[in-house]
Amino acid sequence: MWAAEIEDNLKYLLNQWDPVGVADLVDDEYECLIVPLLTRLGAGAGRAEVSEFLWTELEGHFGLNPYHHREHYGVDGLADRLVAWWAAVATA
Repeated sequence: MWAAEIEDNLKYLLNQWDPVGVADLVDDEYECLIVPLLTRLGAGAGRAEVSEFLWTELEGHFGLNPYHHREHYGVDGLADRLVAWWAAVATA
């Protein structure tokens, strides 16, 4: 899979997650997460590291309170999904 396709796939997954709730209005809200996530996943990051990164970004970058809405944002579920997705992409 080409780098552009990988980035597009990750962008799609992030837009499906859409913790800010704007993906139906703009499709680039989460582009700032793509390179850092690909870097972490490419270096072998697991669920815990990806989840921690997402929590930090929700709070620090997007100004959301991830602890107040833990179930709503589904950070751990997305981290699981991203790690599984990367395992499939990296071996393709």
